[in-house]
This record gives sequence, structure tokens and C-alpha cells, in this order.
Amino acid sequence: MRIGTWNLAGRWTDEHASLITDLGCDVWLLTEVSERLSVDGYDLHLSTGEMAQRRRWAAVLSRTTLAPAGDPHPASAMAQVDGLTFCSSILPWRSCGNSFPWVGERHTDKTQATLDALDRNLPRSALVWGGDWNHALSGSEYVGSIGGRAHLTAFLTGRDMRVPTAELPHHIEPLLSIDHIAHTGDLTSRDATRFSSKSPDGRRLSDHDGYVLTLTRT
Repeated sequence: MRIGTWNLAGRWTDEHASLITDLGCDVWLLTEVSERLSVDGYDLHLSTGEMAQRRRWAAVLSRTTLAPAGDPHPASAMAQVDGLTFCSSILPWRSCGNSFPWVGERHTDKTQATLDALDRNLPRSALVWGGDWNHALSGSEYVGSIGGRAHLTAFLTGRDMRVPTAELPHHIEPLLSIDHIAHTGDLTSRDATRFSSKSPDGRRLSDHDGYVLTLTRT
């Protein structure tokens, strides 16, 4: 099973649809998703919460029929596909402010509160969780916070989750990715790579590149 994640920055054109189709993923964990998104041959589940007008926080896109599940946090979408649970999330960024759905004064507090909600609502096995976490897991931290990273690392460790994207590059060198795909220890992954979100003529389709990997059941 091929899995991808991409922050679409609220944009949607035929070029976005072509890139998603050409990459051949079976399941996509998407963030900042335009309500105009539609891809032939894919089933779509959008988060209930709106990030902005006609933009949802997150979505799960699947080549096979998916079963929508309740949002484990307002900035997340969750669905079941072929016996696995897939969750796509946005975690707080440093300048996200204090309005809904974020809870807490400091960035580290908002991150902890978001992870607490996810911990209550995500299964502990057969889980693939990804999206725009707004944190690198090592190296320089330029969008999140060191405290937020510590909470995120503890969350992943406590749930025995692997993050194959942890050492992949951001499109801004020498930074590391803030968009990730993680899975529980009862699953195995390989071939995690970054893909460029530039169009053939060099325009950026999003301010984020995306990431893909191959997932198998142990």
C-alpha cells in the first residue's frame, strides 16, 4: 500500500489532481484542503471543521472505499480503509494564535492539548497518522517549538510509532520535514521519499513539498 501526505495550502487545480494521480498512492493524508478537491477514482473524507472559508483542516483520500470516523480533534480527519485507521492532522504552529481549535497560552501547551485529544481518540494499533505536524523531529525548529517537539516525541514513543519521514529534507535547505507519516509498530514501511510540489514550468503548487512511502502489514 502506497501512502502520501501533502499540505495543499488551500489550493486546487487540474495540476494538483494530476500530481496526486501520477504519484499512484492508495491513501493520501492531506492538509489545508480546498472544498473543491475531487480526484477521479478516489473516495474522500473531509474534516468537519473549517480552517478558513471553503478550506478544511484535513482529509483522507482513498482509492478504495473508506469508512469515515469522527474527527479525533477539530484539525484532524480520520477514516478506516482496508482494516487500517488513517488520520490526517495539523498540529499547532508557533504563530497560530489562541482561537479555536487551539487550547492553551504557550505554543507548547497548545501542542500538548492537541496531542492529548488525539491520544484519547486514536487507536493504538493498525494506525497510520500523518499530515502537517509543524515540527521537525530533529535539527533546527523554525515553525513549532522545542517544547512542542518534546511532547510530540513523547506521544510517538508512548504509542510505539515509527516515523519514516523524520530525516527527510524540507524543500528549504538544510531544514528537515515538518510534514510526516507515522505508523504503529504492527506495520512496516519502506522507501520513504520527498516529492517536489512544483509544476512542470517551475511554479510551486504549494509552499509544502509532499512525502510518500510504501506500507505493509507485519
